[in-house]
Amino acid sequence: MTQQVARPVEAGPPARSSLLRSRNFGLLLAGQTVSELGTRISGVAVPLLAAGTLDAGVFQVSLLTALAWLPYLLFSLPAGILADRVDQRRLMVACDLGRAALLLSVPVVALVDRLTLGFLYAVVGLSGMLTVLFTVAHRSVLPRLVPSARLVDANAKLTVTHDSAELVGPTVGGVLVGLVGAARTFVVTGLAFAVSGVTLLLIRDAPTAPESRDRVPLRVEMTEGLGFIRRQPILRSILACTTVSNFFVMASASIEVVFLLQELHAPPALVGSVFSVSAVGGLVVGALADRLTAWLGSARLVWVAMAAPGPLYLLMPLAQPGWGVLLYGVGLAAFSANAVLYNVATLTYRQRITPPALLGRVNAAFLWICFGVIPLGALAGGTLASQLGLRPALWICVLGTWSAALFVVCSPLRRMRDMPAT
Repeated sequence: MTQQVARPVEAGPPARSSLLRSRNFGLLLAGQTVSELGTRISGVAVPLLAAGTLDAGVFQVSLLTALAWLPYLLFSLPAGILADRVDQRRLMVACDLGRAALLLSVPVVALVDRLTLGFLYAVVGLSGMLTVLFTVAHRSVLPRLVPSARLVDANAKLTVTHDSAELVGPTVGGVLVGLVGAARTFVVTGLAFAVSGVTLLLIRDAPTAPESRDRVPLRVEMTEGLGFIRRQPILRSILACTTVSNFFVMASASIEVVFLLQELHAPPALVGSVFSVSAVGGLVVGALADRLTAWLGSARLVWVAMAAPGPLYLLMPLAQPGWGVLLYGVGLAAFSANAVLYNVATLTYRQRITPPALLGRVNAAFLWICFGVIPLGALAGGTLASQLGLRPALWICVLGTWSAALFVVCSPLRRMRDMPAT
């Protein structure tokens, strides 16, 4: 058996004090806030640069999205091995600085008039690989910086930064592209990742104790995370629920803009506002996640978060032109609230239940499966819409999303109030 690594000397504040008083967590939160904002800005700048400056077609622009998500399918499991073998904070720093360099190269190459679609594909693909490494390490390093009793609060605060960036990032990105051009906007996104890297460098966490590990074949080590999940009934249920939900959520996401434009006749400005306002649901429940966990219980929160908002999802295909567009926004806000509560609860459980030496590979296994279905979901959404029409396809997608709750409602979680601590 692998020995558990030593806890850091400065793990965080006392249980009743604010996490924001912890220097380590404060630096981590500040860095993630900036990098998430940069990610949302680049999410607008990349397709605008491809379509507006490089004259890319619809398929060529969609290929950029595929390249951004494909690394999760290809590199998640090897990333888990690396995250368990090296210092996770230093790995995150290297990934941030690498992404900063890649994004800053775009305006430099554009300045000398050498920017091509192929170069942009390379930047997006390589950045996606670094993002996979960063995400695996990021989900594994938090228990070293925060006491176990405060993991729910810490994960909630980090999730709120994601929703905050989603709320303002696209608008900021659109304004920047209009003011300075798509290529120059990459200066801001590159600097955002550089700032995140610097904040991670300033974190003072004690190095983990060296581990004595028996030599095992690489194939065995790569699948150890999957093996651990297979032996844990609760983790299996969570993995199935998350995978099915991601599949249908991405299926609806792939057609929702066209649905809003063609079926609801919403102008582009209103479409952007619907997506921005939908993030409010996540912001509200993220701020209340700690209290809701104490009230409902950490186990009960998982299946309640997945099942309770389901009826509100049905408002999305029921939306009509005019004021009916608001129904779609309400459905999206309900899903945003569900996603925050569910992700906070399940990620916290995974961090508590998994031995520290295996956490990177377990997180990587989740990403490999849960994010690996995202390109398939997008393809399924487009196929359903082309064969059945936009509104019938959206009905299938929202019902499929709600059906994912069955995996946790019909699991051992249904008979528990709180998650087991170990």
